[in-house]
Amino acid sequence: MEYKELNSKKGVAGLNILLSLIAMLFMIGIIVMVFVIAGAKLKASVTDTEAQNVINDTYQSIDDVTDWFPTFIVLGAMVVLILLVVIIINSIRSSGITQGA
Repeated sequence: MEYKELNSKKGVAGLNILLSLIAMLFMIGIIVMVFVIAGAKLKASVTDTEAQNVINDTYQSIDDVTDWFPTFIVLGAMVVLILLVVIIINSIRSSGITQGA
């Protein structure tokens, strides 16, 4: 296998990274949603006040995980943009446009 066969995708510049990040965050969001719903149902079924407080604290702390999702998406987009700039700079340098007379 040659290098050209391995690097056959052109113009994607890290798009796979961004799509993987968004898919991962989607799956984490679904898992968090399941745990929060289960925690709310468990809290409603328990009669002890101390146990309800512990359950409430637990599922509220799990619920706060999704507050970081926009930060992860912005950081992933920045990585993709940096990869795009690196690819553009490398293609300009290798094309010979920047060589002097």
